[in-house]
Amino acid sequence: MGDPKKSKKTYKTPSHPWNATRIAEERIITKEFGLQNKKEIWKADSYAKKINIQAKRLIRDRNLPQAVKEQKQLLERLNRLGLTEGGAQLDDVLALTLKDVLNRRLQTLVHKKGLALSSKQSRQFIVHGHISIFGSKVTVPGYLVTKSEEESILFNPNSSLSNEDHAERLKKKKEAPAKVKELKEVEVELKELKEVEKIVGEVIV
Repeated sequence: MGDPKKSKKTYKTPSHPWNATRIAEERIITKEFGLQNKKEIWKADSYAKKINIQAKRLIRDRNLPQAVKEQKQLLERLNRLGLTEGGAQLDDVLALTLKDVLNRRLQTLVHKKGLALSSKQSRQFIVHGHISIFGSKVTVPGYLVTKSEEESILFNPNSSLSNEDHAERLKKKKEAPAKVKELKEVEVELKELKEVEKIVGEVIV
């Protein structure tokens, strides 16, 4: 049964941990979203797949009364999270991807709102208690922000960063060009890996 005090793992790890293409893709995503480790990718991916599976089940049972009720609840929840637009249908839910989920994380939105110079700095601000939603401190970078909460993402009033003259808020993005170059290099590496795998596959066939 396991220890009841220990929370159950809510994500699945890759079935083939040493797949070169997947590892390269995860490197790009980790850099793009400033993630701490690949576990955060797997959590978001598992969440997207869970929604996908639920949507497929509801499409199959769409004529059942319970399925109609669950469909409405699912679409309302995804709309609140900003993962779908108003008027979306179950077919639209099937198009949700890993990046759609990562784009709704607090860490990503803090960076996009310009409160941090990079995704990594965004994570640091959140973990250290410098970010608040509706005035309440939030210290979980992976928190999925609802559309109603998005505009209320600000610096914690009790944080030193709430002062516009704080040194961190006056810094310029000096490292941005280097980061863009590094990301492009990783993308080239991924493209080369895919071409090698394609050639190997053709040789085997």
